[in-house]
Amino acid sequence: MAKLRFRPVAAVVTAVAAAATFAFSGSVAAPASAEPSGIPGLGPKWTSLMHGDLASTDSTAFRGPGKTAHLAASSVPGGPCAATFIGSDQMPVSLCTNVIAGSPPQFATPVVTLFDKNTAAVLAKLPLTKGGLLGGVYGYLDDRNRVVVADGSGAILRVAHRRTSGGWQLYVSERIDISKHLRGDAVTGLAPDHTGRIWWVTTRGLVGTVTGKKVASMHLPRGEELGNGLSVRPGGVSVLTTHALYEMWAGADGVPTTTWRRAYDRGAARKPGQLTWGSGTTPTYFGPGGTDWVAIVDSAAVPRLHVFRSDDGTPVCSMRAFPTANQGTENSPMATGNTLVIPSTYGFQYPPIAESGGPAAPLFAPFVGAMTRIDVAPGKCTRVWESHDRMATLPRLSTADGLIHSLGYGPYRGGPQQLGPVNYVAVDFRTGKRVVTREIGIAPIDEPLQLTGMIAPDGSLWQGTLGRMVKISR
Repeated sequence: MAKLRFRPVAAVVTAVAAAATFAFSGSVAAPASAEPSGIPGLGPKWTSLMHGDLASTDSTAFRGPGKTAHLAASSVPGGPCAATFIGSDQMPVSLCTNVIAGSPPQFATPVVTLFDKNTAAVLAKLPLTKGGLLGGVYGYLDDRNRVVVADGSGAILRVAHRRTSGGWQLYVSERIDISKHLRGDAVTGLAPDHTGRIWWVTTRGLVGTVTGKKVASMHLPRGEELGNGLSVRPGGVSVLTTHALYEMWAGADGVPTTTWRRAYDRGAARKPGQLTWGSGTTPTYFGPGGTDWVAIVDSAAVPRLHVFRSDDGTPVCSMRAFPTANQGTENSPMATGNTLVIPSTYGFQYPPIAESGGPAAPLFAPFVGAMTRIDVAPGKCTRVWESHDRMATLPRLSTADGLIHSLGYGPYRGGPQQLGPVNYVAVDFRTGKRVVTREIGIAPIDEPLQLTGMIAPDGSLWQGTLGRMVKISR
């Protein structure tokens, strides 16, 4: 997941199988506009989900800002925006969180926020009932440009927007009550499957579905918690707990059942730079058929990448996730073809409200940064490159321009974590080399917080930071 991170900000708040099977070409043109996903109840391709698509590949078919990138517009929404979606009307709408001044700062209600597609100005806001922190982070855009999100009232909401004589308005157009199943638990993630059914999971291990008006659920083993999103393929849903990876599906009654389960090494304690004690990765479907394989990174003392067959959980390959010591990740691997790119978040400092699973060990660590590309073939994982870019957001891989787009910092120079320039960066997928660096802000006010950005059909990157929503364009 892409997530919240804090440096010392209280004062600011108060004031391809050995070669990738996908070939990038400079002559490849990205689609000029959003296309329907073809999935019942889901909005346009590449812009309706935090992780890019239901498989959580964190990739897009749209070109990013690239070498002519500049800060085109920005606004102050009142808190960090963890996920941004762009509908068929090209209107950006985000799941944001209000910030309450203090030391440390606290998060208040989640707020659905609508932005002007040209100026990034805030057009409308709709506060939701406060629930679990991640309930205001994971959501998606449906095929009527409505944000589907869970709130603290025990409901799944569809939030629509419309223009009135008094200006733009956000409103709840549908409310699905699941409170009888929750029993005080909080929804951490939700996503549609390929039949149009909604899947949802809770912090304490409840997995449920909504089919029309019918709600069904089951409970995973006691003690297994969830802090990541869901990944979906035709006929399967991948659920990652703090102890194990599950492949699940549901029959006509809607009750989720386990197809297979694979436990993983969760380490001796939560790592610095991860929100939970366990794997921080949303599972990623990828492979020769698009979703034949599923990948996670565990949280062992020396983290490993694990790739399994989606159908039966048979191991495909496994290897050390990062060649350098003291690494780990809270972010979902990017994927295209048979290739994964894994960013490291080891050393990020999270606000106490966002952390669970006990204190980190060690309590603090420097954010040195790392990112690695691994090509996968049956029985063999092959590392192609590793870089030491300090990616400060969950990056997005563009299959149109062959670049990995993110906000980041300069090289680690030792000592305490740096404050200073925040850059838009683009990294060459083939080589791992940074090819673009453009300053777009200053930390801590523009601390990127490991949040997730969205590349629009016009090539603009919409990215939330601690203090602003920024639009970076060509």
